[in-house]
Amino acid sequence: MTETCYRHPDRETRVSCSSCGRPICPDCMTPTPVGMRCPECMQQRTKVVQGVGGGGGRLGAFPATIVLIAINVVAYLIEIGAGGGGLSPGGSVVNDFALRGVSVADGEWYRLVTGGFLHASPIHIGFNMVLLFMLGRMLEPALGTPRFLLLYFASLLAGAFGALILTDPLVSTVGASGAVFGLIGAAFILARGRGMNALATELGFLIVINLVFTFGASNISIGGHLGGLIGGAICAAAILAGERGMLGPNRRGAEFAVMALVAVVSVVGALAVA
Repeated sequence: MTETCYRHPDRETRVSCSSCGRPICPDCMTPTPVGMRCPECMQQRTKVVQGVGGGGGRLGAFPATIVLIAINVVAYLIEIGAGGGGLSPGGSVVNDFALRGVSVADGEWYRLVTGGFLHASPIHIGFNMVLLFMLGRMLEPALGTPRFLLLYFASLLAGAFGALILTDPLVSTVGASGAVFGLIGAAFILARGRGMNALATELGFLIVINLVFTFGASNISIGGHLGGLIGGAICAAAILAGERGMLGPNRRGAEFAVMALVAVVSVVGALAVA
């Protein structure tokens, strides 16, 4: 259904503000890294950043991203404490909470989530957290914290599903890579769908490089990366469909429903293949 711009009722449009959801025409659109914003939302965002000042204002724009990074770092420090000394994680934490098919099959379904907050080395967690920070500060302010969190956990669970499909059930899998790949895939789909071709090209290149590394390196969860990438892309497609008026008047509810469905299907599928 075609809507009219909320500021220019005589102009039809299929584009909505990525923040408030109001339909906007080309004259009212301001491009941001992951979508168009209306004049009012752009003014509000500018006031928040300038009002708080410095890095604190910027960090305040993506609180869930900071909390997720903090949880991952704390979990890694706990791993080190339970490991074999130095910076080597392991011990009871990995044994009790890493993603492992046979354990999930025995009813330890929580591993589908906890495995996504554990890491195997300083390089492993460092790489994932840098990407999470970069993508989170771009996506969370544009999508809003609730949608960002649902996207993150839907991708994490889709990554767990993919990992269990392609990994020996006796082998443990750890890492936030599934969720991070989901964020990359979502950012690419959103940038492409909103006509931000330069950004889409950069993100596409990042995806290709990471996939080459995924298939070329050893001890990498191919299923986890691919599962997260697919899950994130589906969630982003739902967001775009909502912005284009394809999900009805309650587009936010429909977007949440699709992302929740991705998470549910991933959990059911993971339990089935474990």
